[in-house]
Amino acid sequence: MQANTLNADAAEVQKFSDLAHRWWDPESEFKPLHQINPLRLDWIDRHAGGLQGKQVIDIGCGGGILSESMATRGARVTGIDLSEKALGVARLHLYESGQQVDYQQIAAEDIAAQRPGQFDVVTCMEMLEHVPDPASVVRAAATLAKPGAPVFFSTLNRNPKSYVFAILGAEYILQMLPRGTHDYGKFIKPSELARFAREAGLVVDEVIGMHYNPLTKHYWLDDNPDVNYLMRCRREG
Repeated sequence: MQANTLNADAAEVQKFSDLAHRWWDPESEFKPLHQINPLRLDWIDRHAGGLQGKQVIDIGCGGGILSESMATRGARVTGIDLSEKALGVARLHLYESGQQVDYQQIAAEDIAAQRPGQFDVVTCMEMLEHVPDPASVVRAAATLAKPGAPVFFSTLNRNPKSYVFAILGAEYILQMLPRGTHDYGKFIKPSELARFAREAGLVVDEVIGMHYNPLTKHYWLDDNPDVNYLMRCRREG
């Protein structure tokens, strides 16, 4: 892994490294990830035609919440991240869960060069808004996928509503996330992500919104991608 070629923001990596020990505490700063995980897991599983026996790579896996849950569905999961501390926590949690995940500290672009076209499913969730060049990660995701394989992304839209809900609401008013978790300037419009995907050789099949009601603590998916949204693509060929 060449440090001088990494598509990474050192401050962003350090931010999540500092919180790494709290990844698996469902009442910690990562509570929203624990709460949305069943929703996104079912969505991925359904559109992947089932995860059982599939080779899956989870880009930006952090402490392994999604990676490990996909392993529980029978997937053979590779989880990659640049935070050594987060990966350490992810590996440690495998001793508690008994699951098997291959965690690696490597950039998406580097593993794409090593293992092109080797994965049945590619996921990159809540990660694109934390890197300097999200289009580069999208290209890597496309490269990693087998022809026809699904590629799943999730990120935050960039508009006044997303600023109010994702930053003012989630970080300052509800305090669901630590202040400074997100940088509004790095949010990505669906049209921009769709362009990155098409330029990388992906076909965009679906864009859906993910929503949260703080009173009922209920998450759901619908057709409105104003704030949090998911994009389902597939590799051409």
